[in-house]
Amino acid sequence: MDRSRIIVTAVVLALLGAIVPIAAMVHLSWIQAVQKEHKRLQLFASRAIARADISRGDATAALLQIDQFTGIRCSADHIARMRQLTINTRSTEEMGYFENGLLKCSSWGLTEGRVAQTVPDFTTRDGIAVTARMQPVMSEGHLLMALRYKDHNVLVDPVRFVDVIVDPGVQLALTTETGILLGALNGPDPARIEKIIAGPDEGIDDDLLFATARGTGWIAVAAEPKSQILDSVRQQRLLLLPLGAFMAAFIIGMVVWLSRRRLSPLGELQIAVRKREFIVHYQPIVELRTGNCIGAEALVRWKRPNGSLVRPDLFIPLAEESGLITAITDQVIALVVFDLNRLLVADRSIHIAINLSATDVSTARVLPVIEKALQHTGIEPQQIWLEATERGFVDINSARSTVVRARELGHAVVIDDFGTGYSSLSYLEGLPLDALKIDKSFIDTISTNSATSSVTPHIIGMAKTLKLKIVAEGVETQAQADYLVEHDVEYGQGWLFARPMPAAEFIAYCRQAKAPA
Repeated sequence: MDRSRIIVTAVVLALLGAIVPIAAMVHLSWIQAVQKEHKRLQLFASRAIARADISRGDATAALLQIDQFTGIRCSADHIARMRQLTINTRSTEEMGYFENGLLKCSSWGLTEGRVAQTVPDFTTRDGIAVTARMQPVMSEGHLLMALRYKDHNVLVDPVRFVDVIVDPGVQLALTTETGILLGALNGPDPARIEKIIAGPDEGIDDDLLFATARGTGWIAVAAEPKSQILDSVRQQRLLLLPLGAFMAAFIIGMVVWLSRRRLSPLGELQIAVRKREFIVHYQPIVELRTGNCIGAEALVRWKRPNGSLVRPDLFIPLAEESGLITAITDQVIALVVFDLNRLLVADRSIHIAINLSATDVSTARVLPVIEKALQHTGIEPQQIWLEATERGFVDINSARSTVVRARELGHAVVIDDFGTGYSSLSYLEGLPLDALKIDKSFIDTISTNSATSSVTPHIIGMAKTLKLKIVAEGVETQAQADYLVEHDVEYGQGWLFARPMPAAEFIAYCRQAKAPA
């Protein structure tokens, strides 16, 4: 992911981080306010159920008591007893006695005229027949509810069934399980109540918040307009918005921190390692006397997603400092095997030099990695040369152990960039090396009057004394090549012969540059 995409992504994430928590808290405050209000409405509905049970229980008790009267029906004593029960039962407005389906007398006295018994709307489980609405004959007034047991009935004001204290704006309705409205407070819409009891126990119906409670034969509905909960919503927001603001600030901070890490050189290098953005170019190594291509040095390149290449001197030091160099080395090894497997199997005279870090030299970590990579490929260990700069040999004891083990496995070991670091004749004598590379800075002084021009023959002489093969780096002119040949330097690499190139070009170059056997 390039810098522009990272920046755009960070901006989008920061905006989302700022908006989403605040929006979530606003939404959560609404949900909590609704839940709180549902609980309150549920409490009112439950109270209505309890009140309805009490009212029905009182009326039922009065009916059972009058049913036990043993005297003559509609006598003065019978009427007096009905009147007494009516007065003593708070929910009862009137009591009557039916004979042969006709009202014969009531708590008001003997009945004049023909008053037929009504057909009940439903009958409770304990045998009480209920008529939800009927007009009383003896007392002219609003519609009452009739409860009948055997030959007696009582008339009850429906308001008694919902006679509970509710907050202003709360509507209360009591219905039967079949949807018959029995009582109401604050004028609820019967059609909407019928719709509500057919659905879930709580919810929002258009602009109405509601909750229901169910009892034995009853359903109570408590409802109120959504506007009633705005104060509760505001209170919840006052509690939750600071939390949302804190979360937003935390998320934005994390986005900025992570973005800065990803935009930092180390962050980008970590991503490159994870996404395996590295490729290998191969700079040919030639035999100076014949011009034969005898191998190449594998040079790692960082290819960005946009196709641009990052120079090694810009990321290798950071990779070594951060410890990512080992992962990069492993990827180079895998790429060399993938790129050049067929070439190396077909031509055993070709070798590829792989650069090792100081960590690889001191720990020998890389040797099992190479051994595993070469398994089942047909590539011989001697075709893989291992190069390390003088810094890799600072810990001479660890380095010697690694070099010995590498040579036992069949690899040639080369000291790279010789002359730029800590090396001396005694230093080299302590390591069983195979070859030495003269740094480009010394090759550049050939045929010049530079103060360091005399160093090059000295290095050549030192290598000859130790019987090391010599590879001259950075050969750019024919004069330099001729000088090296005169001084018995075996190999060279540099732009005079070829620049570093992708695998396909190197294979073509190598085959073309090989002299006939």
